Amino acid sequence: MLKLVQERVEKSPAGAVGRGAYRHAQATVRRALMWAVSRRGIDLSQLDKVPDSLAWPLKRDGMDPPARLAEVRSREPIHLLTTFMGMKVWLVTGHELAREVLGDVASYSSDIRPYVGKSGASDGDIGGLGFTDPPEHTRLRKLLTPEFTMRRLDRLRPMVSRIVDQQLDEIARLAESGEPVDLVPTFAFAVPFLVICELLGLPDDRRETFRSLGAARFDVTNGGMGSLGAISGSREFLLAEATRQRTDPGPGLIGQIVRETGDEINDYDLGGLADGAFTGGMETSAGMLALGTAVLLGHPEWWEKVRDDDESVGPVVEELLRYLSVVQVAFPRFAKTDVVVGDVSVRKGDVVLASLPAASRDDVFGDNAETFDPSRPARPHLAFGHGLHRCVGAELARMELRAAYPALARRFPEMKLAEQKIPFTQSSIVYGVESLLVWPGRDASVRAR
Repeated sequence: MLKLVQERVEKSPAGAVGRGAYRHAQATVRRALMWAVSRRGIDLSQLDKVPDSLAWPLKRDGMDPPARLAEVRSREPIHLLTTFMGMKVWLVTGHELAREVLGDVASYSSDIRPYVGKSGASDGDIGGLGFTDPPEHTRLRKLLTPEFTMRRLDRLRPMVSRIVDQQLDEIARLAESGEPVDLVPTFAFAVPFLVICELLGLPDDRRETFRSLGAARFDVTNGGMGSLGAISGSREFLLAEATRQRTDPGPGLIGQIVRETGDEINDYDLGGLADGAFTGGMETSAGMLALGTAVLLGHPEWWEKVRDDDESVGPVVEELLRYLSVVQVAFPRFAKTDVVVGDVSVRKGDVVLASLPAASRDDVFGDNAETFDPSRPARPHLAFGHGLHRCVGAELARMELRAAYPALARRFPEMKLAEQKIPFTQSSIVYGVESLLVWPGRDASVRAR
């Protein structure tokens, strides 16, 4: 069965990620709504589709957020998105208000776990770091953060470079056929997956199983139950791996936590942290690698810059992160008390969503914030979120992007897009593409030899 799943995913891994992200988005919003209305005695357990009134901010136009978001931001940086089951759902589109909401721990909660049931195996739902509040969140994040310090991450640089080079060799091999090469399975999907395997310390003989489960997790070709089953399967895999490494710690994140703070965390929470690292590091990096490459190929002057000028790589990556903001909505915030946001009174129990693409196109970034321009003055963006739930793996993501884009441009300086109309994913919490066909052009490494 796993072999069949893997074969299907290998045929269309980008589609698997994209469609799965939409299903994951539906599940996330459904759980959030259940949290907020549970005290009102309303059963949302049968809700299987996110209403259009909630989903429209996710429906992008190519690289750009929907034009309606800019219109809403210009007149009301906090907008009443919908009233659902008697509950108000607010959308924050302005940059400063988004930072304010995401940074306000006192007024908002992100913890939905007590209201959506248990996993059946633990005191909490595996992978729930993003849906927890202090002190539970503080305890778990404290265990995870040391593994993402710059000192710890520095040891991963050779590994990331090796994986990138390995996938560049794969692109070169496929290019020999004379056909376009799809960068999603060969590069955008493969690089972060292999990095995550190394990060978690998964042994080689277990990676193929995990790859099958991980890719199927984002595939809803055969309906939502198959995707949910794969989610359960990958979580159970990581739980089993956490249990195994409890007695035989590996060289990666799981083993390091066991060695340093193993008595402070149980296997379920450890499996949850590993699952969170996987889900957070896979979709986002895959989306950025594919979309960022497409943007650079559409701006040849910047493709040449990242190829030839090491000093330009950092600003280009930061601008791509801002411009693309592939994570479209931050973790939902639930008002714990009445709070004023801008000039709007948000009531206790209301849900507040922050649109990260809208906030990142705010005019605080300049009059031309809708355009890709790495020469713009540097300013902190919200691509990794902000505050308590800012992505703990932000620096690892930056490391991957700073290694991948220049290496791709240097190896294939003449690379061109092979299709004018890129198949973007639709209505996904994490934005991406179904495929990215390119003509690699000459392999610069051949000439160098």
